[in-house]
Amino acid sequence: MTGLALFGIPAEFILFAMTLLGVALFHHHTLAVALTGLASIIGYKLVFTGFKTGDGLMGLLAHFQHEWVTLANLFCLLMGFALLARHFEKSHVPVILPKYLPDDWKGGFVMLVMVFVLSSFLDNIAAAMIGGAMAHQLFRAKVHIGYLAAIVAASNAGGSGSVVGDTTTTMMWIDGVAPLDVTHAYVAAVIALVIFGVPAAIQQHRHSPILKNSHEHTHVDWGRIAIVGIILVAAMTTNIVVNTYYPEKTHGFPFIGVAVWVAIVATIKIRRHDWELLPETAMGSVFLLSLVTCASLMPVETLPAASWQTAYGLGFVSAVFDNIPLTALALKQGGYDWGVLAFAVGFGGSMVWFGSSAGVALSNLYPEARSVGLWLRHGWHVVLAYAVSFLVMLYIVGWHPHTPHKTGAEAPAHVGQTH
Repeated sequence: MTGLALFGIPAEFILFAMTLLGVALFHHHTLAVALTGLASIIGYKLVFTGFKTGDGLMGLLAHFQHEWVTLANLFCLLMGFALLARHFEKSHVPVILPKYLPDDWKGGFVMLVMVFVLSSFLDNIAAAMIGGAMAHQLFRAKVHIGYLAAIVAASNAGGSGSVVGDTTTTMMWIDGVAPLDVTHAYVAAVIALVIFGVPAAIQQHRHSPILKNSHEHTHVDWGRIAIVGIILVAAMTTNIVVNTYYPEKTHGFPFIGVAVWVAIVATIKIRRHDWELLPETAMGSVFLLSLVTCASLMPVETLPAASWQTAYGLGFVSAVFDNIPLTALALKQGGYDWGVLAFAVGFGGSMVWFGSSAGVALSNLYPEARSVGLWLRHGWHVVLAYAVSFLVMLYIVGWHPHTPHKTGAEAPAHVGQTH
């Protein structure tokens, strides 16, 4: 069936763009907006175009049969990592770390480095929330919007080269991209950290200097640290074993997500898990999965060819369109250098507060951040950091599209290198 188009743009993309715009404008009703957008896209494809897997309800069922493993894995990881993040917060490590910070602007910069490092092994949303909580304490609740933008940028940069540090890289991991194929994102991430971190720390120091606390009587809860380690090791080990020895089974069962929950159940007796987090986390997870599902329904064959220029552009697009569906679209298209793309879509979302899940989460703690104008005005250094560090990474590392990681995927039409 032939679909509708406006100025050559397929109607699915227009519906998707309207959904993402609705998420940006109605941030108190994001779940309802996302589900409405998903329903509208499904309805349109049922009536007008059908699905790649067939027409009508049978085509829709076949589509979900193809996508359910990715969705189930992502749901399990989002839910599990919420418990993991709470254990890390309650371990008292975030309370002890600030006592080592310098008293001048460099203290603010070192705190951003901490967020960057935490995000490399902890979910970037949790890292941003921990950073926001530390900033609230260290700066007497007077946190500059430019520094808030930097906290989000640090969490997204730190997670961009780690498959457990960002939802987008976790999606790549689940989809079959090797963990080492995203690590060179750190070339750009470290450069970006310096470019935005120093101006942001100076902004914050002028706005409200750091208040140093000693916390001599606070002790690390090593039981909770053990839980964090067990969960992460279970997830990474399962992924490595399955992809190395049983790659044909990776798309038949959500091994990684199940491994995380096996680890959670196995550690119940070490410390109590905060089960009360799960209802709210489930709503947020369904919201994200709705956007991922919308992305899976897009006519990906009409997107620009995979190239470093396309990846660079996707970074700017991710500032206003959620980076999770952008990643889903790129994974379906294939032919990208996944480390370059991971930095682009992961860090690019930092340029506007609603461009990443970390930004949305932090704005719940600091409602004043929900202003695009103020975010861009005071967080100008984040935009500069993306524009410069991406190109520097391209010069140092080059553009190396990876061979298709899925059976039946088409090889990129042009596999070139840029130095």
